[in-house]
Amino acid sequence: MIPAQFDYLAPTSLEEALAALAESDDAKVIAGGQSLLPVLRMRLNAPELVIDIGKIDALRGVRDDGDALVIGALTTHHELLNDPLVAEHALLLTKAAHELADPQIRHLGTFGGALVHADPAGDLGAPVLALGAEFVIAGSGGTRTVGADDFFVDLFETAVGEDEILTEVRVPKRSGWGAHYEKFVRVAHQWPIVAVAATVRLDGGSIAEARIGLTNMGSIPLRARGVEQALVGASPSEDGVAAAAERAAEGTSPPSDLNGSSEYRQHLAKVLTRRAVAAAARH
Repeated sequence: MIPAQFDYLAPTSLEEALAALAESDDAKVIAGGQSLLPVLRMRLNAPELVIDIGKIDALRGVRDDGDALVIGALTTHHELLNDPLVAEHALLLTKAAHELADPQIRHLGTFGGALVHADPAGDLGAPVLALGAEFVIAGSGGTRTVGADDFFVDLFETAVGEDEILTEVRVPKRSGWGAHYEKFVRVAHQWPIVAVAATVRLDGGSIAEARIGLTNMGSIPLRARGVEQALVGASPSEDGVAAAAERAAEGTSPPSDLNGSSEYRQHLAKVLTRRAVAAAARH
């Protein structure tokens, strides 16, 4: 289908983009376009104005900021996947980006755009939640920072307001932590039926800390906190983490659809958590 008619603006500064948002009652922000363009083509949304922020270079790139990495919202998935700072200090993001869609989409899609789209089956929500990221959001009233636990609000809804723009994501460094993203699909490059993002720190041959995020196990990404607690002191082998992984579905309400029932997804979460944690401990 062809999108409904809309006006188009391509600002070159954040200030210009925010001003345009403030002046319009019906505007949508577009970055890489991999989420919004299909929605526009299917006419599931028909804004009067599309604001393309792709020319705002200040929103790109990864930088070291002491105890955290700062990742610009317009950083592409390909850039994220190949950035040495991310691989060193936030390996879980590298692992997840490797499993995200295909090379064409990874070259166009943006880190911030995917997170603001907030598809519960998206591959980046669970990793940033597990890593305890912070989201820097700009609006006409200034800048504010929102923690990962409060960023994802509901299905396709985040803490970013209609007149605001996500500018960057601050990711606490977890240097030396092992990480793995275990994704279950029926065909290659499909949205995950379930996926598990796991990052662990070993000490003396056992797990000292673990952080686990679940993909497509509810309307937003979820932390498997029961698993995290049970993993402390456990052996990093699959057998050693098996008992903790049985808690992966606690507090979840996954959807039922053509790919599987809610009960099937809860079973998958346990299996994938066991695999993800054991794999993370090896890397």
